[in-house]
Amino acid sequence: MSERPVTQPDAQLSGFVVAIDGPSGSGKSSVSKQVARTLDFGYLDTGAMYRALTWWCLEEGVDLADEAAVIDAAEAFPLTIGTDPDAPTVEVAGHDVAADIRETRISTQVSAVAGVIPVREIMRRLQRRLISEAGASRGGVVAEGRDITTVVAPDAPVRILLTASEEARLARRSKELHGHDGAEAVAATRSQIVDRDKADSAVSQFTVAADGVTTVDTSDLDFDGSVAAVLQVVAAARA
Repeated sequence: MSERPVTQPDAQLSGFVVAIDGPSGSGKSSVSKQVARTLDFGYLDTGAMYRALTWWCLEEGVDLADEAAVIDAAEAFPLTIGTDPDAPTVEVAGHDVAADIRETRISTQVSAVAGVIPVREIMRRLQRRLISEAGASRGGVVAEGRDITTVVAPDAPVRILLTASEEARLARRSKELHGHDGAEAVAATRSQIVDRDKADSAVSQFTVAADGVTTVDTSDLDFDGSVAAVLQVVAAARA
């Protein structure tokens, strides 16, 4: 594994930043978007950025086992990502890839790209820039994804670990992908939840809240309840 490169101190983030991390299927994306809408903030899905980079590598014929080639692809990554929670867009080299990056072929290979430490540093710098741009434009931003509370935006005024039991997460993702949470659908979804989290945990900590990070457990909450719980944490911080 390549070592993390030495970096310069980060500039202060602009706007009021709400950083939300958590395991797959915890509701990060849907809850974060609704929180951003409610607060009239921008929204950034950092996980989509890694998915888009994986799509770009595959499109360019990059061998994902060749770390140097993946790093080169990340350095030249032609990404344009929108931060409107009502219409988040993802484009690579002018191509709309918002649907493509959700395909199984991307989900099963994104960890190979996200696990390259220098790539994570390249993406971290880009993510902080995008967070600041959205925060400056709209007064605040909800940013969600791996490492967001500890590595990307440890200086955010609100940092939340959104979590849920494995059973609840599998049921939610099964309904999202298959329309129901029957045994067959859950079994088909398990690799996208359990296996990916296992792979990602080698380079990212998202199961236990770091110091200063508030845990919100949504296992027994519906969507509206999950949004309300996050908004309560935000309100307390703003007060």
